[in-house]
Amino acid sequence: MSSPDLLAALTAPDAVERPDAVTIAGRTLASPDLLDRAGAVGERIAGAGTVAVHATPTLETVIAVVGGLLAGVPVVTLPPDSGPAERAHLLRDSGAELVLTGEDRQTMPTETTTPTTTTTTDLGLPVITVADLPRAPSAGWSPARSPDDAALLIYTSGTTGAPKGAILGRRALAAGLDALAEAWQWTAADRLVHGLPLFHVHGLVLGVLGALRVGSPVVHTGRPTPEAYAHAATESAGTLYFGVPTVWSRLVAEPAAAQALRGARLLVSGSAALPIPVFDRLESLTGHRAVERYGMTETMITLSTRADGERRPGWVGLPVRGVSTRLVHEGADVPDDGTTPGEIWVRGPMLFSGYHHRPEATAAVLDAQGWMHTGDIAVRDAGGMHRIVGRASTDLISSGGYRIGAGEVEDALLAHPAVREAAVIGTPHPDLGEAVTAFVVADGVGAEALSAFVAQRLSVHKRPRVVQLVDALPRNAMGKVVKSRLTS
Repeated sequence: MSSPDLLAALTAPDAVERPDAVTIAGRTLASPDLLDRAGAVGERIAGAGTVAVHATPTLETVIAVVGGLLAGVPVVTLPPDSGPAERAHLLRDSGAELVLTGEDRQTMPTETTTPTTTTTTDLGLPVITVADLPRAPSAGWSPARSPDDAALLIYTSGTTGAPKGAILGRRALAAGLDALAEAWQWTAADRLVHGLPLFHVHGLVLGVLGALRVGSPVVHTGRPTPEAYAHAATESAGTLYFGVPTVWSRLVAEPAAAQALRGARLLVSGSAALPIPVFDRLESLTGHRAVERYGMTETMITLSTRADGERRPGWVGLPVRGVSTRLVHEGADVPDDGTTPGEIWVRGPMLFSGYHHRPEATAAVLDAQGWMHTGDIAVRDAGGMHRIVGRASTDLISSGGYRIGAGEVEDALLAHPAVREAAVIGTPHPDLGEAVTAFVVADGVGAEALSAFVAQRLSVHKRPRVVQLVDALPRNAMGKVVKSRLTS
């Protein structure tokens, strides 16, 4: 695609009519019907400043979001499992004027009630049920929208305070999706399959708007289970699959389901690091080396391995089209030696416009030259390949004068056949400053053996000084480990 209009493939006069444009949990909507139903939503909300969408994995969520895009009205997505306090923050902070839902309006939660309490409003806002609206807009309805308009207001995870709303513009989304289509050779001939949440960039922007922009059908499985992915492979002829590491880990644990994906064209993993053992097992069962990529809510996807390029386990690839990167430590660029870590700075046309009503927070991460200071730490080799080693705040460990990336130690632990999960942080140490501390889910192996195993694979100073064996690691909805909840 080359049009700056985000929805050009859906709204153009010569758009291909897809009878199966979007399928979610067995329900299918053709592209003309999607355009009509979304148009009815757009007509109803036209002129609003911002609208909120109760982002369940349903066709109604897609209709509501596309309706906002048609009307040129920014959409804020509400996680369906958000508690009353979080939901109230998102509605108040975004300035949403109404709420769109696919569920009966009598079951919408409020600030002072539990999600099962009935009410006809949400914090006093009008709540509109998509199913209650007409099936098409009035004849001749044609809203004005610009490629420079804000499209989505997606809130960050809030790991460093209350969630902040990242403003994603229409032009930025279009540029980001076009860059991915090029890197992954994604075309209208593909059929995308995933079961990811529809309130965040991965599931909604890449997994729905990306398919609509490219013109490929999308099959959302409702939940990203191995059985659902295998069923989509056999019944829907899926060619392109999206998943987070947890999805792929569960898939390879069920070999028959994994083998059903052998006929796919591309398996893409993101939102967190894919453990190398899972990468290898996935290749063994499916014949596919996973495409790994890197991005943030604020930047979309800026790094990726390619459909026609090298896919190196643990590495997230090269900058996508239009993106430049720097790796910086203490104000200076670090060498491209594949081992020296630095904070990733990225610049490109898909970056966000800023945080909603947070100019200070925006200025703290987006400098005057347009570089986004991501807070993520990576290494880069001479060929430009990047490998993420963690977050600056939690994953760059200063121990005995050494700078150690937590991700490298985690990968070493995960190479042990008894280890299922691992997370590494730095904890206070009176002599070293910080001690490399590992939290490990494993069977039949002790802490000392794990520390020695890492010392055999990496430099001795990188071995965990403390290993805690735990039953599970705390994770958020996207499968990322929440390291702030790890306690020694």
